[in-house]
Amino acid sequence: MAKSWTDGAPTPVVLKEHAHLKDPLSYKIKRSILGNPLNRHTLGHQRLPKRYALGILSSDCISSSAYGSEQILIALLPAFGLAAFALMMPMTIVVLIILTIITLSYRNVIAVYTKTGGAYIVTRDNFGPGMSVVAAVALMLDYIVTVAIQSAAGIAAIISTFPSFHPYKLVMTLAVIVLITYGNLRGVKEAGKSFALPTYLFVGSMAIVFGMGLYRVATGTLPVLATDAPGAVELGEAQGLLTLGAIFILLRAFANGGSSLTGLEAISDGVALFKVPEAQNARKTLVIMSTILGSLVLGVSWFAQRIHAMPYESGTPTVISQIAKAALGEGPAGQVFFIIVQTATMLILFAGANTTYSAFPILCNFVAEDGYLPHQLSKRGHKLAFSNGIIFLAGSASVLVIFTGASVEHLVAFYAIGVFTGFTLAGFGMAKHAFRHRRGHWRWLIFINGLAGGVSLIVVFVFAIVKFTEGAWIVLTISPIAIFFLLRLNRQYRLEQDALNVRGAQTRATSISKHDVTILVDSVDVATIGAVRYARSLKPHSLSAVHFVIDDQRAEDIRKVWAETPALNDVMLELIDCPDRRLPNSAMDYAIRTTVSPDVELTLLLPRRSYSPFLGKLLHDQTAEEIARPISQLPRVVATIVPFDVARIIAGREIEFQDKQESDAKAGLPPAPIVPPTQKITPSSVVTFKSNEPVSHYAEKMTPIGNITWRSRAHVQGRVTSIRSAPTGSAPIVEVEVWDETGGVTLQFLGRREIAGLDVGVILRAEGMVGDIEGNLTILNPSYEINC
Repeated sequence: MAKSWTDGAPTPVVLKEHAHLKDPLSYKIKRSILGNPLNRHTLGHQRLPKRYALGILSSDCISSSAYGSEQILIALLPAFGLAAFALMMPMTIVVLIILTIITLSYRNVIAVYTKTGGAYIVTRDNFGPGMSVVAAVALMLDYIVTVAIQSAAGIAAIISTFPSFHPYKLVMTLAVIVLITYGNLRGVKEAGKSFALPTYLFVGSMAIVFGMGLYRVATGTLPVLATDAPGAVELGEAQGLLTLGAIFILLRAFANGGSSLTGLEAISDGVALFKVPEAQNARKTLVIMSTILGSLVLGVSWFAQRIHAMPYESGTPTVISQIAKAALGEGPAGQVFFIIVQTATMLILFAGANTTYSAFPILCNFVAEDGYLPHQLSKRGHKLAFSNGIIFLAGSASVLVIFTGASVEHLVAFYAIGVFTGFTLAGFGMAKHAFRHRRGHWRWLIFINGLAGGVSLIVVFVFAIVKFTEGAWIVLTISPIAIFFLLRLNRQYRLEQDALNVRGAQTRATSISKHDVTILVDSVDVATIGAVRYARSLKPHSLSAVHFVIDDQRAEDIRKVWAETPALNDVMLELIDCPDRRLPNSAMDYAIRTTVSPDVELTLLLPRRSYSPFLGKLLHDQTAEEIARPISQLPRVVATIVPFDVARIIAGREIEFQDKQESDAKAGLPPAPIVPPTQKITPSSVVTFKSNEPVSHYAEKMTPIGNITWRSRAHVQGRVTSIRSAPTGSAPIVEVEVWDETGGVTLQFLGRREIAGLDVGVILRAEGMVGDIEGNLTILNPSYEINC
């Protein structure tokens, strides 16, 4: 094109808005269901003070107090009868001692892993990636069961208030999972401060229940419930505690009570959410959370044995609802507050399930990045959430709910093995870390972490034995199978990566002296001519066409049309016999013969005609893909498919575009800020910037990019959409495209290969003289400021 300084050359212009393809119907449906997509530049998390972090991260842990004590009674009452209530408190004390030990261990985890320190990370860093797979499988199973049991327990709280809903328990539980899944796919954030409300509402309402209960105890008005109510768990006969059968039942009750300790890991997983100093605030929050959990479990157990609260075969009314009703009384005020308590119980259980929707996909992301899960689980979706992980979690939890009939009692059988396996690996991992580094009170750390790991390991064995026939056998069967497949998947990924790694001899690409291009011809049409036109642009050493003959008459017709077509008169057509009609084999033979010489590289162009999705597959074969697949395995041979859309020509339609601003708005991309030409540059007129170089004062006023003019100074502001850096073998230069709502301009920085702090997507302000390169306005070596 004519240069800008020559006569008659067009005036240089700013970069024009580019169009985007029209959204397909499937994407429109997704957007109507999930809303507009979030832009990746909005990704981030807010820092939380301790009061919000406690409410948000502890909902899973604290909510387990709603059913932990009840599960102890379910194991004890059929074996020991009314004597089970006397055993309730000693069993609870044992659970609380374990809670204290694990809390001390996780305080150490937080102190060392100040960003994220779940069992998977601790195990990977201290025992290696192979052992971390065990932690990953255990935690994934635990999270799946958590969603199922929290949802089922929340519905049980509703049914305890409104018993008429009992026939719909399974459907209601599945509906809750679907709603929580939908909310998370739409971008519900775990860090949203509103999620702190259910925790404080539940803790506050239970504090009132306990206060009213203690008042009734003091006044002698706290009722003792009947133990022979219809539907209640059947009472057994009292027996000695030293028989093998009694010991087995006690261990089962202890294992049931261990379900109260789930969710303790949440604080260590979310350390990065806390305000500075993160580790210190997280450790304090962990202690507060464990104290609240211990108080609630202790209170529920004490009142349960005081009023003889009976679990029911159907799961409702729950023990905690019986305690609330007995403490609050039957008066109008008591009835109203009973509904509030049940609502708070329901909300915290659902909030606990929702917390898992953040933890599970993040865990899957870590494991997938390490190569032990499919990489699809590390990809963010429409709303920047790990959508595949969310869908996988919801589907697995739904299957589990259907399998158990949404029974909390049956779900508990799957529960504690996973979480206590995580506690075991985290405890032993931190003990190894303390021994290896030997800093500070390392002997105490070895003792407390080793104790936590040892106790948790005992719980795992106890749970596996006493719960084996109730469903633990499924977990014990699935876990090794899952571990095996994850290891095999990692092996496959490593083999693939090893095949793609650049070897020493390949670190510098060598030039091939001869690059030949061959077009595989099936017919002479516009698709073939388009492939020839593309082949010429490659500037090959030699250009030819090949037709594999499987029908002599068709081959002769192609030869005649080829000779009569002016656009093809400089391309030699070769007819090669294909007697067995196996086109991929013939293509392989041809490629091998052509590249016998080591200085020859061959590109095979395969015109592919695209037809309608249904009729295309019905009426036409997929020969291009069949040929390209084996060809790609040959050295110095590249198979390139050149697509041609026949369906669009038949329909008589052009490619549909939509306006860039409309597309950006649908994608959730905020427009780059611009400043009117009359506005002075003041600290309040734009976002906060970090200055790398002093901005020139030759152009004080900010100018929209669309209004800048050639050969004048301009001060512009926009969003960086692309960064181009020169290769290491050429002169250093960086070119940056900046856009605002009015257009785009190129900033050219000579003598540089990178600009510190400059990334695609940031807001950049620049000032300098406007020139041009190939008809586009360009600012050369501008002064600049970067949004910080």
